[in-house]
Amino acid sequence: MPSNNAREFSVGRAAFAATIGNMLEFYDFFTYSFFAIDIGRAFFPVQSAYGSLMLSLATFGAGFVTRPLGGIVLGTYSDRVGRRPAMLLSFALMGLAILTVALTPSYSGIGLAAPVIVIVARMVQGFALGGEVGPTTAYLMEIASPERRALVVSWQPSSQGIAAGIGALVGVILSKTMAPGALEAYGWRIAFLIGVLCLPIGLWMRSSLPETVPQDGGRTADAEHAGHLALARRHVRLIVLAVMILASGAIGTYVTHYMTTFAQSTLHVAAPLAFTVSVVSSGLSIAGTLLGGWLADRFGRRPVMIWPRLAALLLTYPTFLWMVHAPGPLSLLFGFGGLSLIGSLPFPAFYAAITEGLPQEIRGGVFATLYAVVIASFGGTAQLVVTWLIHVSGDPLAPSWYLLLAGTVGFVAMALMPETAPAKVGRRR
Repeated sequence: MPSNNAREFSVGRAAFAATIGNMLEFYDFFTYSFFAIDIGRAFFPVQSAYGSLMLSLATFGAGFVTRPLGGIVLGTYSDRVGRRPAMLLSFALMGLAILTVALTPSYSGIGLAAPVIVIVARMVQGFALGGEVGPTTAYLMEIASPERRALVVSWQPSSQGIAAGIGALVGVILSKTMAPGALEAYGWRIAFLIGVLCLPIGLWMRSSLPETVPQDGGRTADAEHAGHLALARRHVRLIVLAVMILASGAIGTYVTHYMTTFAQSTLHVAAPLAFTVSVVSSGLSIAGTLLGGWLADRFGRRPVMIWPRLAALLLTYPTFLWMVHAPGPLSLLFGFGGLSLIGSLPFPAFYAAITEGLPQEIRGGVFATLYAVVIASFGGTAQLVVTWLIHVSGDPLAPSWYLLLAGTVGFVAMALMPETAPAKVGRRR
């Protein structure tokens, strides 16, 4: 029997291999957000700066259109065939799509073919990403010991913060070392290619992961499909609450990481400061996520979901008011950084609760489908909605309105979630 240290190393290595795909996903999406203005100029050189940005963000959203299909196909595949093959396939498709975007010539070079290629690549990537989060979150829960599930699962949302921090750090370095013209012309391509470097490492690490799904060769595909549907119907209430929470989280995540573009285009702060804010807020988000996972294992899922979510809800509008009326290092770093820290606390508890609440036979498929559909509906449109709200209202506080609405929905759903922590459930019994 392996020692505790050997087991910890094994779980830690498996957790890193599982979440490296999520890191690449969010590095790519956040890098796209950070360089949305430059990408818009490269592929959509329309006369209006607003029109170019909106077309760039629409292409960003194109990747969300195929997410539901990827969630259904790859999520169900992970339940039937295994987590490892599903994670390998999604990661390979993701890396190929990012490489395509990075190497596609601009509109001035190949004309209309440029935006067409980019949109197709984003849609392939969206398919891959649709099947990424569900299987990997299920895998993290399945490799963890019962008393540490939330902490291990917290590496899933924290990997988003790690990726955002790396992406922002790359943005800071490029913005400080490259001339403005060079940054606009090809700096964003360098940022994408840096992300692609992790592709061979991730494929190698994932190929060596132990499988957690027992294989049953006696069941037919029709029987498995019927079993999935029947099991899913028994968990309708949990699924509805998960949709509400995921929608709230998607809006919060994608509006939050729109802040670099928001800070530059609306608050008119310098690019280095905007990127630095993203680095700091991402670091605090990582810390908050890991802390939230530890707290959820210690005190249960529901308290860690409810109270930090309420605090974030109450602080959202005052924080944006401060940033808009006094844009600068103090308000952006402390105000937005603090909001990122508090807002990240509840989600490890939720990720643990939803995966614990679903049977293994449907865990990967249901969570992947829910996540993909919700992200496509709310995450893919969040930045477009915020940009549109600012444009039509002329009010730089518009992002806070959307965050408040989403936060309220998420808070209500979290308050209604059942407690699933093994220690707490066992005590009640």
